[in-house]
Amino acid sequence: MKPTILVSWLDMDRLDRMLDSLPSAQAGARDALLDELGRASLAEPWEMPPNVVTMNSRVCFSFADSPQRVTMTLTYPKDMNGGAEQLSILTPVGTALLGLKVGDAISWERPDGGQFEVQVHGVEYQPEREGVYHR
Repeated sequence: MKPTILVSWLDMDRLDRMLDSLPSAQAGARDALLDELGRASLAEPWEMPPNVVTMNSRVCFSFADSPQRVTMTLTYPKDMNGGAEQLSILTPVGTALLGLKVGDAISWERPDGGQFEVQVHGVEYQPEREGVYHR
């Protein structure tokens, strides 16, 4: 069973607009993100708990099959600049992380049909925690 996720209405609005503009070649990523957003609870940005992964959060996570922790920033595709520490929301890992809180783990389907499990260890930066809503 997937853990409950929490998304700010501001992120939801921005993600909806992004999804509306995606080319048909990204239908799989769009559908996966739409499914995930469909099960999200909504919160005011200023009421977002500080331990929840939101858009533009810098999150520390690991995969169940590896002890190595990874720290990346969850990013909109338009903001991707090729940085190694950026993670697009349209990737399976990015979609899986959105809305999780520290300590949560989720199993997710890989594009090849296999599964991976990802666990959140920390939210090093969260825009909402810093009062940054216009990003």
